[in-house]
Amino acid sequence: MKGQIIMSSKEIDRVTVLEKLIRKEIKQKTAARVLGLSTRQVRRIKQKYKRLGASSLVHANRGKVPNNKVADKEIERVTKIIKDQYSDFGPTLAHEKLVENHVVTFSVERLRQIMIGGNIWQAKKKKHTRVFQLRERRACEGELVQVDGSPHDWFEGRAGYCTLLVYIDDATGKLLHLEFAKSENTLSYFKATKTYLGNHGKPLAFYVDKHSVFRINTSKGGSSCLVLN
Repeated sequence: MKGQIIMSSKEIDRVTVLEKLIRKEIKQKTAARVLGLSTRQVRRIKQKYKRLGASSLVHANRGKVPNNKVADKEIERVTKIIKDQYSDFGPTLAHEKLVENHVVTFSVERLRQIMIGGNIWQAKKKKHTRVFQLRERRACEGELVQVDGSPHDWFEGRAGYCTLLVYIDDATGKLLHLEFAKSENTLSYFKATKTYLGNHGKPLAFYVDKHSVFRINTSKGGSSCLVLN
């Protein structure tokens, strides 16, 4: 309606703050903090407001059709072309053909939206990352012992390359037994385990990784838990 100004709540708040600023009820720094602007911006808006009034605060593009809006007739035309000629094309390739052969000027992203809206093309679903739940530690010390081997040049060239066999209590994280072996093999683990049992006794179970020395090679890998009877 002529003579009326349509304002958003944000613009109305600006009027209130600017009126207080003009009446010197608040300082420019306070106005800037309330409006989330710099003091320079507040000074410029205040001058414009005093000169032109509330209309100076209304966004210039309100009520106007955006420049990048595609007309309904153009959408209908493009949709028909795609269905007739490029129904099995994705948005990127379809856009190339439309620009080349059918004088289309809008972006690939806009075409993608048109194709999705017209049920011509479906966006690929994002792959969900598989989340592996961490195994909870055992409650009591001595209940489960983790066994692992770490091949490394432990003696930095002063001796041969070897493997450190490690026995860790699952509940407490304590290092229960460490032993060097020439290589990580079944015999080395049996020897180290014999020493461990002599020093610490028998746990309820040993927890070992998927190393081939602990399992028969099949299509199914995974960690193993050796329960001691």
